[in-house]
Amino acid sequence: MPTPMPTLNELLALAVAQHASDLHLSAGLAPRVRVHGVLQPLHMSTPSQMLTHDTLRRALTELMDEAQHTQFMQGHEVDFAFTLPTLGRFRANAFMQQHGCAAVMRHIPSQTPTLSEVQAPQVLSDLIQQVGLLLVTGPTGSGKSTTLAAMVQHLNTHSQQHIVTLEDPIEFVHTSAQCLITQREIGSHSTSFAHALRAALREDPDVILVGELRDLETIRLALTAAETGHLVLASLHTRSAAASVERIVDVFDGHEKALVRTQLSEALVGVVTQTLYPMPVSATTTSQNNDVQHLERRAVFETLVATPAIRHLIREGKSAQIQSAMQTGAAHGMQTMAQAMQQAGL
Repeated sequence: MPTPMPTLNELLALAVAQHASDLHLSAGLAPRVRVHGVLQPLHMSTPSQMLTHDTLRRALTELMDEAQHTQFMQGHEVDFAFTLPTLGRFRANAFMQQHGCAAVMRHIPSQTPTLSEVQAPQVLSDLIQQVGLLLVTGPTGSGKSTTLAAMVQHLNTHSQQHIVTLEDPIEFVHTSAQCLITQREIGSHSTSFAHALRAALREDPDVILVGELRDLETIRLALTAAETGHLVLASLHTRSAAASVERIVDVFDGHEKALVRTQLSEALVGVVTQTLYPMPVSATTTSQNNDVQHLERRAVFETLVATPAIRHLIREGKSAQIQSAMQTGAAHGMQTMAQAMQQAGL
């Protein structure tokens, strides 16, 4: 008889043991994992087997609540998160594809990292003491959520504030320490980021975390919140600080752009753009009498601080000059991605 396919919990356990960031499951194919940025087959004690549509659909359904299952059946895709007692928390996206059911599950560490553990720029601990808009940007999978969680954790242990997080779905689960932390999930606790952000302004917050600035209304409300004495932490899918400024401005109609530039120049605290690069681990292991140097991905950060000179460039629409200002802004904690990579030896 053929060896039965491991259960979903067993597959997740194997993925965690192999230090995978993501587990990829797809009907008609064997499981795969992403390890340090590289997609590869999941190593199993028995030969890899193809997942069937029915088996995968049943396993995923068991992880969803009723509303999530309804969304999946009607819309053929759904985001959700779940926790397994011995493995920790996972963020998942289940969807339908050519051969049937599929899902990608990202492992979320059980311990919230600190700013030092994610090797964030030192200036970041100063920026989160201010009020205004602080952006964390970068491509998908670059660790933006981890950096935002580290910011919340730092505030939680160094200040006494009310922090409201708006996420889709909730990833890192924070325990209130010196701060009161209220976590809301879009879909379960509110219908949209915009609705949740509008409500948050009436919830006596000091800090508002917006998981993603997705649309014009959310961006408009985030700028308003930043202008009215709150620290707003938010993420964007942009690859540089200058591009982040332009992305926000370009969302608005032409007749509003000048006003938005002025508004953004006054509200912005800073922009942290990050990406992950493979770097050698200090320790080496011996395999077949050869020293093998292992690689792991670590974040490299570009940092923009909203100095008066930077605010002037934003207000005047001179985003092309922001890069040059960052290159000479080391005294303020600024660095370009090129400078950060050079400092990291890349």
